[in-house]
Amino acid sequence: MNKTILITGASDGIGLETAKSLISQGHNVLLHGRNPNKLANVLNDLSKLSDEAILETYIADLSDLNQVQKLIEDISETHDLLDVIINNAGVFSGPDNILENGLDIRFVVNTIAPYLLTKGLLHLLPSNGRVVNLSSAAQAPVDLDALLGKLKLEDYPAYAQSKLAIVMWSNCLALQLKDTDSVVTSINPGSLLASKMVKDNFGVEGGDLKIGADILVRAAVSEEFENKSGSYFDNDAKYFSDPHPDALDLYKSKEIVDAIEEVISKLVK
Repeated sequence: MNKTILITGASDGIGLETAKSLISQGHNVLLHGRNPNKLANVLNDLSKLSDEAILETYIADLSDLNQVQKLIEDISETHDLLDVIINNAGVFSGPDNILENGLDIRFVVNTIAPYLLTKGLLHLLPSNGRVVNLSSAAQAPVDLDALLGKLKLEDYPAYAQSKLAIVMWSNCLALQLKDTDSVVTSINPGSLLASKMVKDNFGVEGGDLKIGADILVRAAVSEEFENKSGSYFDNDAKYFSDPHPDALDLYKSKEIVDAIEEVISKLVK
């Protein structure tokens, strides 16, 4: 059965490879990106992969939470059902890591935006819907002051903390949905794959992006992930594993959710 699937950061890297695979299987895919020209070119290329799949594009800069809110509204106006949300988009560093509002772009794009997007689209998910959140092998204890924009971090700590934070709110959401057949999972897609992020920040070519895309596709549509809500899949090890211990601490995880909600309440109009 064909699914309707949203992929953020679908214009390059793992997101693009994931889109290629899902479209080739005949699934309907909502492609998100922030560069209209780039996304239009991607749509043109991907539309050749299937006569069956329906493709749509959505533009939003995930570092601006009001654009995320507009993305929620745009998708909700067009769709009454969304089977899968793949929160793939992420950032390691940029020319301006601290946004005008004082927040670190890593926490906003990697943690807060996917939380807001998912929460805003939950009403479209069926009882057996899925949320697939991209984490990383890089995970570090979250400093709440850093998440709230009260403390500046270097690139790697900010990235690693943001990637643990998304696992932590994933587990809280899984608990919230425990009485449904919905599946919320977080994924380490594989270390140092050949994305632009890896090339720009680590100076290496990286491994085949299809390694990461394959696990995201499996998490989105395969039976392998049924009854695995609240799980973490480590694609370096190739099995379900425990994330950083903080993600298994419900009290700490709820603190992360509360901090995210605090940010959203101040910034989203």
